[in-house]
Amino acid sequence: MDFDLTDDQKEIKGVARELLGARSPFAKVREAAESERYDQALWDEIVSLGWPGIAVAEEHGGQGLGAVELAVLLEELGYACAGTPFLGTAVAAAVIDAAGSKAQRGRWLSRLAAGEARAGVGMRELIADGAHANVVVVVEPDGAQLIENPETEPFRAIDATRRFARLRDADEGEPLQGGASERVHAAVAAEVVGVSQRALEMTLAYVKERKQFGVPVGSFQAVSHRCAQMLLHTESARSTAYFAAWAAGADVERLPEAAALAAAAAADGGREVAASAIQAHGGIGFTWEADVHWLYKRAQLDAALLGGGGRHRATLARAAAARAAAPGTAAPRSAAPRTAVPRAAASRAAVPAH
Repeated sequence: MDFDLTDDQKEIKGVARELLGARSPFAKVREAAESERYDQALWDEIVSLGWPGIAVAEEHGGQGLGAVELAVLLEELGYACAGTPFLGTAVAAAVIDAAGSKAQRGRWLSRLAAGEARAGVGMRELIADGAHANVVVVVEPDGAQLIENPETEPFRAIDATRRFARLRDADEGEPLQGGASERVHAAVAAEVVGVSQRALEMTLAYVKERKQFGVPVGSFQAVSHRCAQMLLHTESARSTAYFAAWAAGADVERLPEAAALAAAAAADGGREVAASAIQAHGGIGFTWEADVHWLYKRAQLDAALLGGGGRHRATLARAAAARAAAPGTAAPRSAAPRTAVPRAAASRAAVPAH
Protein backbone atom coordinates (compact mmCIF):
# COMPACT_ATOMS: atom_id res chain seq x y z
CA MET A 1 0.00 0.00 0.00
CA ASP A 2 1.33 3.43 -1.00
CA PHE A 3 0.81 6.31 1.43
CA ASP A 4 2.74 8.84 -0.63
CA LEU A 5 1.30 11.65 -2.73
CA THR A 6 0.55 10.88 -6.35
CA ASP A 7 2.79 12.23 -9.07
CA ASP A 8 0.22 14.93 -9.84
CA GLN A 9 0.00 15.96 -6.21
CA LYS A 10 3.80 16.12 -6.02
CA GLU A 11 3.78 18.32 -9.11
CA ILE A 12 1.32 20.72 -7.47
CA LYS A 13 3.46 20.76 -4.33
CA GLY A 14 6.67 21.40 -6.27
CA VAL A 15 5.22 24.26 -8.29
CA ALA A 16 3.73 25.84 -5.17
CA ARG A 17 7.07 25.62 -3.34
CA GLU A 18 8.90 27.17 -6.29
CA LEU A 19 6.35 29.93 -6.86
CA LEU A 20 6.06 30.94 -3.21
CA GLY A 21 9.80 30.75 -2.70
CA ALA A 22 10.27 33.26 -5.49
CA ARG A 23 7.23 35.50 -4.86
CA SER A 24 6.91 35.38 -1.08
CA PRO A 25 10.29 35.35 0.69
CA PHE A 26 10.28 36.59 4.26
CA ALA A 27 11.06 40.10 3.04
CA LYS A 28 7.69 40.11 1.25
CA VAL A 29 5.96 38.55 4.27
CA ARG A 30 7.38 41.31 6.45
CA GLU A 31 6.32 43.98 3.95
CA ALA A 32 2.74 42.70 3.84
CA ALA A 33 2.55 42.37 7.61
CA GLU A 34 3.92 45.83 8.35
CA SER A 35 1.64 47.45 5.76
CA GLU A 36 -1.35 45.50 7.17
CA ARG A 37 -2.31 44.48 3.64
CA TYR A 38 -2.27 41.27 1.71
CA ASP A 39 0.23 40.85 -1.11
CA GLN A 40 -2.13 41.69 -3.97
CA ALA A 41 0.32 40.73 -6.72
CA LEU A 42 0.81 37.30 -5.18
CA TRP A 43 -2.91 36.83 -4.70
CA ASP A 44 -3.58 37.76 -8.34
CA GLU A 45 -1.09 35.12 -9.46
CA ILE A 46 -2.60 32.51 -7.16
CA VAL A 47 -6.04 33.29 -8.58
CA SER A 48 -4.71 33.03 -12.14
CA LEU A 49 -3.57 29.49 -11.32
CA GLY A 50 -7.03 28.55 -10.13
CA TRP A 51 -5.85 27.60 -6.66
CA PRO A 52 -8.80 29.12 -4.73
CA GLY A 53 -11.06 26.66 -6.54
CA ILE A 54 -8.79 23.63 -6.38
CA ALA A 55 -11.38 21.66 -4.39
CA VAL A 56 -14.40 23.09 -6.24
CA ALA A 57 -16.24 21.13 -8.93
CA GLU A 58 -15.48 22.07 -12.53
CA GLU A 59 -19.13 22.89 -13.16
CA HIS A 60 -18.68 25.83 -10.76
CA GLY A 61 -15.42 26.98 -12.31
CA GLY A 62 -13.09 25.04 -10.02
CA GLN A 63 -10.26 22.61 -10.65
CA GLY A 64 -12.35 19.57 -9.73
CA LEU A 65 -9.71 18.11 -7.42
CA GLY A 66 -10.13 17.49 -3.72
CA ALA A 67 -9.19 17.90 -0.08
CA VAL A 68 -5.76 16.29 -0.44
CA GLU A 69 -4.74 18.74 -3.17
CA LEU A 70 -6.09 21.59 -1.04
CA ALA A 71 -4.01 20.30 1.88
CA VAL A 72 -0.91 20.26 -0.34
CA LEU A 73 -1.37 23.94 -1.18
CA LEU A 74 -2.20 24.89 2.40
CA GLU A 75 0.97 23.21 3.59
CA GLU A 76 3.03 25.24 1.13
CA LEU A 77 1.24 28.50 1.98
CA GLY A 78 1.96 27.77 5.64
CA TYR A 79 5.58 26.99 4.84
CA ALA A 80 5.91 30.39 3.15
CA CYS A 81 3.77 32.12 5.83
CA ALA A 82 2.43 34.04 2.85
CA GLY A 83 0.27 37.13 3.25
CA THR A 84 -2.76 36.13 1.17
CA PRO A 85 -6.47 35.42 1.83
CA PHE A 86 -6.04 31.88 0.51
CA LEU A 87 -6.96 30.01 3.70
CA GLY A 88 -10.35 31.63 4.15
CA THR A 89 -11.31 31.76 0.49
CA ALA A 90 -10.16 28.30 -0.61
CA VAL A 91 -11.34 26.50 2.52
CA ALA A 92 -14.75 28.19 2.50
CA ALA A 93 -15.13 27.26 -1.18
CA ALA A 94 -14.23 23.63 -0.44
CA VAL A 95 -16.64 23.51 2.50
CA ILE A 96 -19.51 25.04 0.51
CA ASP A 97 -18.87 22.61 -2.34
CA ALA A 98 -18.95 19.60 0.00
CA ALA A 99 -21.42 20.66 2.70
CA GLY A 100 -23.44 23.53 1.26
CA SER A 101 -26.89 23.52 -0.27
CA LYS A 102 -27.49 23.79 -3.99
CA ALA A 103 -28.44 27.43 -3.56
CA GLN A 104 -25.31 28.18 -1.53
CA ARG A 105 -23.12 26.52 -4.12
CA GLY A 106 -24.80 28.47 -6.89
CA ARG A 107 -24.38 31.80 -5.11
CA TRP A 108 -20.75 31.49 -4.07
CA LEU A 109 -18.63 28.81 -5.67
CA SER A 110 -17.92 30.39 -9.05
CA ARG A 111 -17.15 33.76 -7.45
CA LEU A 112 -14.83 32.29 -4.84
CA ALA A 113 -13.07 30.04 -7.34
CA ALA A 114 -12.47 33.02 -9.63
CA GLY A 115 -11.22 35.24 -6.80
CA GLU A 116 -14.10 37.65 -7.37
CA ALA A 117 -15.26 37.19 -3.77
CA ARG A 118 -13.33 36.50 -0.59
CA ALA A 119 -14.27 34.41 2.40
CA GLY A 120 -13.26 33.92 6.00
CA VAL A 121 -13.28 30.86 8.26
CA GLY A 122 -13.18 30.44 12.00
CA MET A 123 -15.19 31.15 15.12
CA ARG A 124 -17.40 34.17 15.69
CA GLU A 125 -14.73 35.93 17.73
CA LEU A 126 -11.80 34.88 15.52
CA ILE A 127 -12.31 34.71 11.75
CA ALA A 128 -9.23 34.22 9.61
CA ASP A 129 -9.34 36.42 6.49
CA GLY A 130 -12.57 37.81 7.90
CA ALA A 131 -11.80 41.48 7.37
CA HIS A 132 -13.95 42.66 4.43
CA ALA A 133 -14.97 39.07 3.59
CA ASN A 134 -18.06 38.62 1.43
CA VAL A 135 -19.02 35.39 3.19
CA VAL A 136 -17.76 33.50 6.23
CA VAL A 137 -17.92 29.92 7.43
CA VAL A 138 -18.41 30.02 11.19
CA VAL A 139 -17.50 26.94 13.21
CA GLU A 140 -19.55 26.40 16.36
CA PRO A 141 -19.82 23.53 18.88
CA ASP A 142 -23.01 22.20 17.29
CA GLY A 143 -21.99 22.58 13.64
CA ALA A 144 -21.10 25.24 11.09
CA GLN A 145 -22.98 28.11 9.49
CA LEU A 146 -22.59 30.14 6.36
CA ILE A 147 -23.07 33.87 6.95
CA GLU A 148 -23.36 35.96 3.82
CA ASN A 149 -22.39 39.64 3.67
CA PRO A 150 -21.37 39.52 7.34
CA GLU A 151 -21.03 42.53 9.62
CA THR A 152 -17.44 42.11 10.78
CA GLU A 153 -15.10 44.12 12.96
CA PRO A 154 -11.46 43.85 11.85
CA PHE A 155 -8.84 43.74 14.59
CA ARG A 156 -5.10 43.31 14.91
CA ALA A 157 -3.82 39.95 16.10
CA ILE A 158 -0.29 38.88 16.93
CA ASP A 159 -0.17 37.24 13.50
CA ALA A 160 0.12 40.36 11.38
CA THR A 161 0.47 38.31 8.18
CA ARG A 162 -3.29 37.64 8.17
CA ARG A 163 -6.32 39.91 8.44
CA PHE A 164 -8.61 38.82 11.26
CA ALA A 165 -12.09 39.94 12.24
CA ARG A 166 -14.92 39.11 14.60
CA LEU A 167 -18.64 39.16 13.93
CA ARG A 168 -20.37 42.31 15.18
CA ASP A 169 -23.65 40.59 16.02
CA ALA A 170 -25.06 37.18 16.86
CA ASP A 171 -27.22 36.80 13.76
CA GLU A 172 -27.73 33.23 12.66
CA GLY A 173 -26.60 32.21 9.21
CA GLU A 174 -27.61 29.29 7.03
CA PRO A 175 -26.61 25.88 8.42
CA LEU A 176 -24.07 23.80 6.55
CA GLN A 177 -24.37 20.03 6.31
CA GLY A 178 -22.46 17.60 8.47
CA GLY A 179 -18.68 17.57 8.21
CA ALA A 180 -18.26 21.30 7.57
CA SER A 181 -16.51 22.01 10.87
CA GLU A 182 -14.27 18.98 10.46
CA ARG A 183 -13.23 20.12 6.97
CA VAL A 184 -12.18 23.49 8.35
CA HIS A 185 -10.13 21.85 11.11
CA ALA A 186 -8.48 19.47 8.66
CA ALA A 187 -7.53 22.37 6.40
CA VAL A 188 -6.04 24.50 9.18
CA ALA A 189 -4.09 21.47 10.39
CA ALA A 190 -2.54 21.16 6.92
CA GLU A 191 -1.32 24.75 7.11
CA VAL A 192 0.28 24.01 10.48
CA VAL A 193 2.28 21.24 8.85
CA GLY A 194 3.96 23.77 6.57
CA VAL A 195 4.57 26.21 9.42
CA SER A 196 6.17 23.46 11.50
CA GLN A 197 8.31 22.19 8.64
CA ARG A 198 9.69 25.67 7.95
CA ALA A 199 10.39 26.29 11.64
CA LEU A 200 12.21 22.97 11.87
CA GLU A 201 14.33 23.63 8.80
CA MET A 202 15.28 27.13 9.95
CA THR A 203 16.23 25.79 13.37
CA LEU A 204 18.39 22.99 11.96
CA ALA A 205 20.20 25.44 9.70
CA TYR A 206 20.84 27.78 12.62
CA VAL A 207 22.10 25.21 15.14
CA LYS A 208 24.46 23.74 12.54
CA GLU A 209 25.99 27.16 11.89
CA ARG A 210 25.93 28.78 15.36
CA LYS A 211 28.93 27.81 17.45
CA GLN A 212 29.74 27.89 21.14
CA PHE A 213 33.08 26.81 22.57
CA GLY A 214 34.21 26.18 19.01
CA VAL A 215 31.55 23.60 18.14
CA PRO A 216 28.07 23.87 16.56
CA VAL A 217 25.36 24.21 19.20
CA GLY A 218 23.45 21.48 17.38
CA SER A 219 26.00 18.98 18.68
CA PHE A 220 24.86 19.62 22.27
CA GLN A 221 22.60 16.87 23.53
CA ALA A 222 19.89 19.20 24.83
CA VAL A 223 19.66 20.98 21.47
CA SER A 224 19.65 17.77 19.43
CA HIS A 225 16.91 16.33 21.65
CA ARG A 226 14.82 19.46 21.16
CA CYS A 227 15.21 19.21 17.39
CA ALA A 228 14.24 15.53 17.47
CA GLN A 229 11.07 16.45 19.36
CA MET A 230 10.33 19.15 16.77
CA LEU A 231 10.61 16.52 14.04
CA LEU A 232 8.29 14.19 15.93
CA HIS A 233 5.62 16.89 16.28
CA THR A 234 5.97 17.90 12.62
CA GLU A 235 5.62 14.37 11.28
CA SER A 236 2.71 13.63 13.61
CA ALA A 237 0.93 16.72 12.32
CA ARG A 238 1.69 15.76 8.73
CA SER A 239 0.45 12.16 8.92
CA THR A 240 -2.76 13.08 10.74
CA ALA A 241 -3.49 16.12 8.55
CA TYR A 242 -3.25 14.11 5.34
CA PHE A 243 -5.29 11.29 6.84
CA ALA A 244 -8.01 13.84 7.61
CA ALA A 245 -7.75 15.27 4.09
CA TRP A 246 -8.09 11.78 2.64
CA ALA A 247 -11.12 11.06 4.83
CA ALA A 248 -12.75 14.32 3.72
CA GLY A 249 -12.74 13.07 0.15
CA ALA A 250 -12.90 9.30 0.39
CA ASP A 251 -14.46 8.18 3.68
CA VAL A 252 -16.59 10.87 5.32
CA GLU A 253 -17.74 8.46 8.04
CA ARG A 254 -14.21 8.56 9.40
CA LEU A 255 -13.85 12.32 9.00
CA PRO A 256 -14.95 13.38 12.53
CA GLU A 257 -12.36 11.18 14.19
CA ALA A 258 -9.68 11.90 11.59
CA ALA A 259 -10.20 15.66 11.84
CA ALA A 260 -10.08 15.56 15.64
CA LEU A 261 -6.83 13.61 15.47
CA ALA A 262 -5.33 16.11 13.01
CA ALA A 263 -6.52 19.14 14.96
CA ALA A 264 -5.15 17.83 18.26
CA ALA A 265 -1.76 17.03 16.73
CA ALA A 266 -1.55 20.37 14.91
CA ALA A 267 -2.83 22.63 17.70
CA ASP A 268 -0.37 21.31 20.26
CA GLY A 269 2.45 20.27 17.95
CA GLY A 270 2.55 23.49 15.94
CA ARG A 271 2.89 25.62 19.05
CA GLU A 272 5.57 23.35 20.48
CA VAL A 273 7.61 23.36 17.28
CA ALA A 274 7.40 27.12 16.83
CA ALA A 275 8.24 27.79 20.49
CA SER A 276 11.20 25.41 20.28
CA ALA A 277 12.40 27.23 17.16
CA ILE A 278 12.40 30.53 19.06
CA GLN A 279 14.24 28.90 21.97
CA ALA A 280 16.84 27.21 19.79
CA HIS A 281 17.64 30.50 18.06
CA GLY A 282 18.70 31.92 21.43
CA GLY A 283 18.67 35.66 22.02
CA ILE A 284 18.22 36.47 18.33
CA GLY A 285 15.04 34.41 18.17
CA PHE A 286 13.17 36.97 20.27
CA THR A 287 14.06 39.93 18.06
CA TRP A 288 11.85 41.60 15.45
CA GLU A 289 14.57 41.18 12.85
CA ALA A 290 14.56 37.39 13.12
CA ASP A 291 12.05 35.87 10.69
CA VAL A 292 11.26 32.89 12.89
CA HIS A 293 8.74 34.93 14.90
CA TRP A 294 6.37 35.06 11.91
CA LEU A 295 6.05 31.27 12.12
CA TYR A 296 5.60 31.37 15.89
CA LYS A 297 2.74 33.84 15.59
CA ARG A 298 1.05 31.96 12.75
CA ALA A 299 1.22 28.75 14.82
CA GLN A 300 -0.39 30.49 17.80
CA LEU A 301 -3.33 31.80 15.79
CA ASP A 302 -3.80 28.53 13.92
CA ALA A 303 -3.99 26.73 17.27
CA ALA A 304 -6.66 29.22 18.35
CA LEU A 305 -8.60 28.61 15.12
CA LEU A 306 -8.48 24.88 15.88
CA GLY A 307 -9.86 25.51 19.35
CA GLY A 308 -6.88 23.99 21.15
CA GLY A 309 -5.89 20.35 21.38
CA GLY A 310 -7.83 19.52 24.54
CA ARG A 311 -11.30 19.63 22.99
CA HIS A 312 -10.23 17.36 20.15
CA ARG A 313 -8.60 14.84 22.47
CA ALA A 314 -11.89 14.75 24.36
CA THR A 315 -13.68 14.00 21.06
CA LEU A 316 -11.26 11.16 20.39
CA ALA A 317 -11.73 9.78 23.91
CA ARG A 318 -15.51 9.77 23.51
CA ALA A 319 -15.23 8.05 20.13
CA ALA A 320 -12.90 5.40 21.54
CA ALA A 321 -15.19 4.80 24.53
CA ALA A 322 -18.25 4.46 22.30
CA ARG A 323 -16.44 2.03 20.04
CA ALA A 324 -15.26 -0.06 22.97
CA ALA A 325 -18.76 -0.17 24.43
CA ALA A 326 -20.43 -1.19 21.15
CA PRO A 327 -21.15 -4.93 20.93
CA GLY A 328 -19.49 -6.80 18.09
CA THR A 329 -17.18 -3.91 17.18
CA ALA A 330 -15.34 -4.72 13.99
CA ALA A 331 -11.59 -4.44 13.74
CA PRO A 332 -10.35 -1.11 12.34
CA ARG A 333 -10.20 -0.90 8.58
CA SER A 334 -6.93 -0.40 6.77
CA ALA A 335 -5.58 3.12 6.46
CA ALA A 336 -6.01 5.38 3.50
CA PRO A 337 -4.85 4.13 0.09
CA ARG A 338 -2.95 6.17 -2.42
CA THR A 339 -5.15 9.04 -3.60
CA ALA A 340 -5.61 9.18 -7.35
CA VAL A 341 -6.55 12.42 -9.13
CA PRO A 342 -7.31 13.27 -12.74
CA ARG A 343 -3.99 14.09 -14.38
CA ALA A 344 -5.39 16.77 -16.65
CA ALA A 345 -7.03 18.66 -13.81
CA ALA A 346 -3.94 18.40 -11.61
CA SER A 347 -1.76 19.71 -14.40
CA ARG A 348 -3.97 22.77 -14.77
CA ALA A 349 -3.58 23.50 -11.08
CA ALA A 350 0.19 23.13 -11.27
CA VAL A 351 1.13 25.17 -14.35
CA PRO A 352 2.24 28.67 -13.36
CA ALA A 353 1.25 31.77 -15.27
CA HIS A 354 3.89 33.69 -17.20
